Amino acid sequence: MEAVGRNVTQFRPGEDVFGDISHSGGFPNAGSFAEYVCAGEEALASKPAGTTFEEAAAVPFAAVTALQGLRDKGRIQPGQKVLINGASGGVGTFAVQIAKSFGADVTAVCSTRNLDLARSIGADEVVDYTQEDFTQSGRRYDLILAVNGYYQISAYKRALSPRGVYVMVGGTNAQMLQAALLGPWISMTGSKKMGSMSNVPNQEDLVFVKELLEAGDVVPVIDRRYPLSEVPEALRYLEEGHARGKVVITVERSSET
Repeated sequence: MEAVGRNVTQFRPGEDVFGDISHSGGFPNAGSFAEYVCAGEEALASKPAGTTFEEAAAVPFAAVTALQGLRDKGRIQPGQKVLINGASGGVGTFAVQIAKSFGADVTAVCSTRNLDLARSIGADEVVDYTQEDFTQSGRRYDLILAVNGYYQISAYKRALSPRGVYVMVGGTNAQMLQAALLGPWISMTGSKKMGSMSNVPNQEDLVFVKELLEAGDVVPVIDRRYPLSEVPEALRYLEEGHARGKVVITVERSSET
């Protein structure tokens, strides 16, 4: 942190911080890359001890989204059977670890090349979606967090336990529309709860995630790092849809003489 405004009380110049500035300072901050940015102190928290800046940068949006989907929308409880569909992506890798920190039995759904990754971050079981359709397996889950596409809402409903909860946090436009329109109707007409959610950045959840990192319960998974000058290439790689964990933009600071 280079400087603080006169009304800032939580931080001092020189302090290491991280945060989600997508709702701080208006729309441009939600889609820009720069060496410096202004942000409200409510969007920041002290950087987790023991993490690099690159690791900390991978955390805020994805980890808070996973936390809110599991805890707030999904009402996760210890001992529940939780399935994460899209477990090898940015939100998914955090979701597997956060679900484990809540004491859940976690099944991770991903492609063949990511099975070992899912196991390494704590998944109790893994499902290779190229070989098996978990919605047809007969197994039932108390909570399903869907981070990407592949299945209709009716298929997810079939895979839920009688009082299970399905939360859509990412997918195709058609799937998001299904969750938004059909989810509330299914929830009202039966015991299963289905719907979608959007990330709501806040300092309290950022600090919660920070403490998980400091306790060693969560470790950021970073696929690739690109310097600021290669942002277009980073975006092209990300848009291919095969990133494992997060893609991070690094900023090199020149030494002062």
